[in-house]
Amino acid sequence: MRIIIGAGKTSYDGWVSTQETELNLLNRVDFERMFSSEKPVAFLAEHVWEHMTFEEGCQAAKNCYDYLEPGGYMRVAVPDKNFRSKWYQNMVKVGGNGDPNHPAFSHKIVYDYKTFTQVFVQAGFEVELLEWCDEEGRFHYKYWNEADGKIGRSLQYDTRNSDGKLGMVSLIIDAKKQGIICPE
Repeated sequence: MRIIIGAGKTSYDGWVSTQETELNLLNRVDFERMFSSEKPVAFLAEHVWEHMTFEEGCQAAKNCYDYLEPGGYMRVAVPDKNFRSKWYQNMVKVGGNGDPNHPAFSHKIVYDYKTFTQVFVQAGFEVELLEWCDEEGRFHYKYWNEADGKIGRSLQYDTRNSDGKLGMVSLIIDAKKQGIICPE
């Protein structure tokens, strides 16, 4: 089972799309209800964690870790605090651009790669950075496979990235839970 967290209108073949009303990342009862008989092998969350405080993000990561199959992973993307674009930073900052109808209005944190990694390491995951900007704003990319979870707001898939120029990036990680998945 592969789960998209906070899917909105996103759906991919082979993935189960969920909304906060079905799977509240801070509510362990939701996890128990959904995953008591079968644990997921993968979670995918694109631009979800910035809608929680740092502490809530840590709790959400721990809940996912506890209900993820051993050997499973999470692919998670958030806005990148180190991306050097005034337009982008104004849009993704805490409270967004001030428009209560814009999704960024409910942003509670903007992560850099160190802080975001910390959230998942504290939960027990091993973290691999896939796309991120360093402290100097330099963009870094490590190849990742769409079949393992597509992130639309990424170097590869966002149409605002063209002609060698970055228009929209995300801080993207894979967080892996150690262990072996035993065949049935």
